[in-house]
Amino acid sequence: MTLTQLKYAITVAECGSMNEAAKELFISQPSLSSSIKDLETETGVQIFRRTNRGISLTPQGEEFLGYARQVVEQYELMETKYIDKSEVKKKFSVSMQHYTFAVNAFIEMVKQFGMDEYEFAVREEKTYEVIEDVRDFRSEIGILYVNDFNRRVLDKLFAEYGLEFTPLMECGIYVYMRKGHPLAGKDIIRIEELEEYPCLSFEQGINNSFYYAEEVLSTYEYKRLIKANDRATLLNLMVGLNGYTLCSGIICEGLNGDEYCAVKLDSNEKMTIGYIKRKDVVISPLGQKYLEEIGRYKDSVLD
Repeated sequence: MTLTQLKYAITVAECGSMNEAAKELFISQPSLSSSIKDLETETGVQIFRRTNRGISLTPQGEEFLGYARQVVEQYELMETKYIDKSEVKKKFSVSMQHYTFAVNAFIEMVKQFGMDEYEFAVREEKTYEVIEDVRDFRSEIGILYVNDFNRRVLDKLFAEYGLEFTPLMECGIYVYMRKGHPLAGKDIIRIEELEEYPCLSFEQGINNSFYYAEEVLSTYEYKRLIKANDRATLLNLMVGLNGYTLCSGIICEGLNGDEYCAVKLDSNEKMTIGYIKRKDVVISPLGQKYLEEIGRYKDSVLD
């Protein structure tokens, strides 16, 4: 197994085609196919599934390429530092469900470390994509929640992908809405009172299982339901349609503005917000600092 073979496999996966990858790598298609086949034979892993429609990654191939990307990236860092003799920026990336406080913690971490020596990436994504990012080394840490409903399914997925979940805070369930909403002045809201208003939920794409929903009570039969794929659209729908979503109750006015509020939902449901990481990877100093910033929000959790 060589570094060149790993680079070949990564390029094929990114292109989704042997022919396209061969063009990008400036080698012949037969040579590329032979190199990939030799790599699969040596490792005993079928990286790609070949059909008349083209090629796709196998589950084992996805895991293999996660490690391959890490090896290639580390080599390129070493090459830049010790051969090209140039300064290398340390990298940190985090993936998360759509939590404003998690973005705000990221901002505070970046402010403290600065961007001269570090390269950062933050991804607000669908639940399954957060998990995939950590599995495939695209992100060091993933921020998401578990509760009694989804815990067994997610724990099984974490174990299968070599991930571990660490709790950060436990929250009640709150109704997040604009301050001008007809129900915004109440101390507590019953779920039945929300029937005439659209419930806003983050779209989960092809992995649209109840277990991957970012909002609790995902199996409840809402009278009106609107799916959105980003936080800005969700906020616009709250203003334009008196929509609402269910959340942890942690509000960051610095990012979303002061036009919104959180009112306690009359429910005993709880959600545990935490982070996932690979079991075999030690959290970097940047990752530790980010988790410290997340931990500051414990005092902001509403009871």
